[in-house]
Amino acid sequence: QVQLVESGGGLVQAGGSLRLSCAASVRTFYSYSMGWFRQAPGNEREFVAAIGRSGRDTYYADSVKGRFTISRDNAKNTVYLQMNSLKPEDTSVYYCAAAFRSAVAKLLAEFDDWGQGTQVTVSS
Repeated sequence: QVQLVESGGGLVQAGGSLRLSCAASVRTFYSYSMGWFRQAPGNEREFVAAIGRSGRDTYYADSVKGRFTISRDNAKNTVYLQMNSLKPEDTSVYYCAAAFRSAVAKLLAEFDDWGQGTQVTVSS
């Protein structure tokens, strides 16, 4: 089981930026496909971005494409989500997730371990 701890959430004005981090407590971090999801009150948890084990392959939800960037540092066991040009509709709790698989995981059911979430609030 992988323990994941997110950080970097907060309150930001529309058009601003935030960088989320997710630290994983596992020696074989390089064996995991990683993802970011978000969930707003009353909504289902939705896919935001995913990255393959090497960091070469990345995928994004259409709603964040061109604004968000996912990256990872396998030496630091950390995955990041750089969020630019934030909009009020990006307001959610953001969750980091890990999938022990070689292919890039993008579906919620493919992920095995989840962080506790970090709140991102974008004011208009």
